[in-house]
This record gives sequence, C-alpha cells and structure tokens, in this order.
Amino acid sequence: MERPIDHEAMRRFASNCIQALDVSAGAADIVADTLVQADLWGHQSHGVMRLFWYAERLVSGAVNGNAEPHEVSRFGATATMDGRNGLGQVVAHSAMSKAISLSKELGIGAVAVRNSGHFGTAMYFTRLAALEGCVGFISTNASPAMAPWGGREKRVGTNPWSWAAPAGRYAPMMLDIANTSVARGKLYLARQRNEPIPRGWAMDAEGSATTDPAAGIAGTILPMAGHKGYAVSTIMDVLSGVLAGSGFGSSVVGPYMPNGTSGAGHLVLAIDIKAVRPQAEFEADMERLIDELKSTPRQPGVDEIHYPGEKEALSDARQRREGIRLPEDTAEELRKKAAELGIVAPF
Repeated sequence: MERPIDHEAMRRFASNCIQALDVSAGAADIVADTLVQADLWGHQSHGVMRLFWYAERLVSGAVNGNAEPHEVSRFGATATMDGRNGLGQVVAHSAMSKAISLSKELGIGAVAVRNSGHFGTAMYFTRLAALEGCVGFISTNASPAMAPWGGREKRVGTNPWSWAAPAGRYAPMMLDIANTSVARGKLYLARQRNEPIPRGWAMDAEGSATTDPAAGIAGTILPMAGHKGYAVSTIMDVLSGVLAGSGFGSSVVGPYMPNGTSGAGHLVLAIDIKAVRPQAEFEADMERLIDELKSTPRQPGVDEIHYPGEKEALSDARQRREGIRLPEDTAEELRKKAAELGIVAPF
C-alpha cells in the first residue's frame, strides 16, 4: 500500500543516510534534493528508490563522496571540469552553476565535464538555469543499455539530455529525454512492482521482444523511434564523453553496479536570455507559444493538452500538498537499509 510522506521529511531522511556514509552535509543535501524532486515530479524511477544504489557505490569506493569538482581549463565562455569521480549530482550542480556564471558574464557558458557519475534527473539541473533567466541544456552519457541499430548486444547508453527555459506566468518549459524507448529505471521499477512492461520497451538477450522487465534488464532496451534514437544517443555520447575526454561507449559504468569507476561525462550549457533579447519579451512569447499549444482542438477523450514540463509542475504542486506516495516495497527496503546505518525512517 502506498503511503503519503512529507517531502521535507523525505529529503532530511535521504540526506541523513548519505551523510552516514561520511559524505559532507552540503553534498548529501544536493543528492537528496535531486532524488526527492524526481519523486515530486512523478518520476519514481529516478527518485528515492535509487538512494541505496548510490550508497552502495560510496561504500565500495567506486565514488568519492567528498570529491570537489576541479576546473581544468578555461577559454572564453568554455570551461572543462574534472569531477574527480565524485557524486554525479554534485558535479553536475557545480558545472551548471559555472555555466550560468559564464553566461551572465559572456552571454553563454559551456562546461565540458569528465570523470563524473550518474546524476539522476537531467532537468533538475537545466531548471536551475531557467530559474536564473537562462535557457539551459545538459547531456550525459551512461552505461550500455541498448544495442546499435541492428545489433543485439549492449554497446550504447540511454545518454539522456534536457533543455529548460523560463515561461513567464507558467512553470518553466522543460524537456528531459532518454534516447531509448523508456528510461532503464522504469524497468527496475516494474520489476520491483512485479509488473509486466509494454511490448516495445525492451528485448531479451536473444534479441526477441519481451514484456518481462527482468528479461529486458538482462537484454537490451530498444531505442526510441528506431534507428533515430540510436543515432541521437551516439551523438550525445560524443558531446558528453568524447568531447570532455571522459569515458564513452561500453566503458561507462552505471549506478546499478556497486563497483567500478563511472567515467560518465557531461556537456552543460547556459544561454543568458538578456544577452539575446529582453527577458520580458522572451517570456511573453513563451506564454503565447504555450497558450497556442494548449488551445489546440483536442482528440476525443483528451481533457487537456500539456506543454513539456507541465505535468511535472502539476505533480510537484500536488505532492507538496498531499505528500509523496511510495510503493510499500520501496518504503520497506528504505526502512531496512536505513536501519543498518542507525537511521529511523520517518515512514
């Protein structure tokens, strides 16, 4: 049975668990906030269910929980950052902060990141740019999840990317997309819930379509839009890994494995809207764009048309009022593992 949990209590709980593994309060708070925000947005596949996946990598030494990202080089509006095998959320937060700072000085900021890790929900970081009056972008590579088009062995990551922009009286417009038909975390969530997955999400190790999430995890996730998803994912690997001088392709290790340095890389961009045009004009046009989208004649059975990021904003507002609802098996796992750290879960 799902039960409502106050988001602030959940955030403190997640941070306390990370701090119990000798991680600083500041770094633990960032990780906790990204996880709880994913749950608030309605993306439980990237929420607190992942808490102890990251914890296991801290315990094994695969991640240095107190590593401080280091700026390796800077040329004009472009910087290169070394994450020093730190927590991906902390590294990405630092990189976006740097990109925003550069954009305020030079109109645009671009930060290539090497030696980072899995950072969770990409739009958590692009929203930071939107809230500062910028258009934000982030890409990352990830551990192998899908086969090259026509293959049946994992060689390409989901390699997600995100854009976000302020939208005037509306919540920011945000896109967060993996290049597979579905994020891999959704297969893990389905397996945890003992639910089948839709046909078209994954194929098993023999290359046959499957509705069994465990078989899909053992096999490969299918790309979105067929060969197009494979191609886009490969390009995101170039932007995130090859350009930054980080890991790429099958060398990247994901958060699902307790051991092994991640090697993930990112590309982070921020464009200061005021450097292009007055921000008030930009936001007024964003409102007009959204109004036009939402006023489109609807198909039968459709109650409302949403713009990218709107459903997440609605979910966030509702769950802040009513509490986050976790599946009981997820809650029980969190309670058990937190108790091993001497922490009592508030649910």
